[in-house]
Amino acid sequence: MAVIEITKDNFKAEVLQSDKPVLLDFWASWCMPCKMLSPVIEQLSEENSNIKFGKINVDEQPELAQNFNVMSIPMLVAFKDGKNIDTKVGVQSKDTILAMFN
Repeated sequence: MAVIEITKDNFKAEVLQSDKPVLLDFWASWCMPCKMLSPVIEQLSEENSNIKFGKINVDEQPELAQNFNVMSIPMLVAFKDGKNIDTKVGVQSKDTILAMFN
């Protein structure tokens, strides 16, 4: 499953109303750790069809970044049943990311 771009316009439908758990990756094009994490997110999205993966560019979506009090990126936020269940800041391993949903 491809990683989808999340904006303030599709956030409600893609995240809050999703029938699957959702992992959001807050990132920016100038962020080196974000670039390190990106292939991990891509790989996880291909290996885990039961989870929806979304990316939020903090420069293009400042309103969403502010709503989640993003202070450092990359920041990962896990959602289940429309609720924020876990947050991690920094580059994370595949196992750590998947454990956010357990």
